[in-house]
Amino acid sequence: MATQPIADQPFTYRSSPIANEAFEEWLKTHQHEMPTHSDPWDVSRSDIYVEDRWQPIFAEMRAKAPVNFVKDSPYGPYWNVTTIKTIQHVEALPELFSSSWEHGGITITEPPVDVTPEQIAERRLPMFIAMDRPEHTGQRRTVAPAFTPAEIEKMAAEVRMRTAATLDSLPWGEQFDWVDKVSIELTTGMLAILFGFPWEDRRLLTFWSDWAGDVELSFARELNETRWEILGEMARYFQTLWMQRMGAAPSRDLISMMIHSDAMNQMSPQEFMGNLILLIVGGNDTTRNTMSGIVHALDKFPDQRAIFEGDASVIPNTVQECIRYQTPLAHMRRTATADADLFGNQIRKGDKLILWYISANRDEEVFEDADKLIVTRENARRHLSFGYGIHRCVGARLAELQLKILMEEMHARRMRVNVTGAVERVRANFVHGFRKMEVTLSKF
Repeated sequence: MATQPIADQPFTYRSSPIANEAFEEWLKTHQHEMPTHSDPWDVSRSDIYVEDRWQPIFAEMRAKAPVNFVKDSPYGPYWNVTTIKTIQHVEALPELFSSSWEHGGITITEPPVDVTPEQIAERRLPMFIAMDRPEHTGQRRTVAPAFTPAEIEKMAAEVRMRTAATLDSLPWGEQFDWVDKVSIELTTGMLAILFGFPWEDRRLLTFWSDWAGDVELSFARELNETRWEILGEMARYFQTLWMQRMGAAPSRDLISMMIHSDAMNQMSPQEFMGNLILLIVGGNDTTRNTMSGIVHALDKFPDQRAIFEGDASVIPNTVQECIRYQTPLAHMRRTATADADLFGNQIRKGDKLILWYISANRDEEVFEDADKLIVTRENARRHLSFGYGIHRCVGARLAELQLKILMEEMHARRMRVNVTGAVERVRANFVHGFRKMEVTLSKF
């Protein structure tokens, strides 16, 4: 894999166009090529997320059929699993409901029908979140030491310093894009530190994350090809870093941890790329979109913002509530490895189950007034934004730390972030978040 030397020659890494802009441009002339969604409960359609009108559809499912079957969708047939109870049940049976890339992986998407078997094999990207035991256990154990409470505590001072510097650089009384100036800047910087990534190139991590996590690109064939070219550039960059560190002493960065791990130092090129995508998307999109979601939610619920502004002690719980309310990854997929009964529904071997975290986090049987942000919500930690069971997000503590420090530093500056301009959401059924959010700062 990564042990293969790379020719020492100049190589240019593109940084544009960003995935969202490329897809929106493609849609202008290819809207007619987008698939149709005939089933009213086919929530794989991205328009309901970009237009923020997904809530009543899931509410109807939770009330009438928490587990239900969609026979026809652009992604093939699948089961919707929509409540805390049903999702936790599936997640608690990882052998029966597989995450493995060999069965289909962790997202709803399927390979385009006209892709050759050779291309499918080449483009399968095994990653430990898309593995079953025992492979999952060994690879997760490799990166887990980077996210222990002790390691997180070591990072706290640096996270606070960078957060303070970022907030101090913002203009007061002047409109700007919070997503770009704060959410992307903070999360990309954190990823660069975790990987030991060259600081001057850190924005490449965001660029790659967007191209990797945008499953809708599979509908635009030429953009899907561009996607794989860009991911190839990402792999080449990281392979260069790998070669540079092979002879160096072990260090705390994730690449060094992989090199010195028996479970990961013999990865195939596809496995290497898959795990990079997992760590980049997991560390970038989730925290980034919650940083934006916090600002948007507090602006939408001024009574809750007043509680936060009046009492900094609510910040840890507010972080959990904002993670619940935002749900930065809308779904995960599992595939049945055998016939099974799921709350009276007959699941067949090979069936695709989509676990809608975005729905479970609005489950009325668990969260009272679930569609409202309530910063003092007593059970906010019951959210499923980080998953459940053996695949629970390995970097959850770091995400919580970043969000907590952001809110603490905002409070220390008496910074109120007012949404005053355009708000653009992600057009996707997997990553749930914001592309742009124009805001203006004022004092509280």
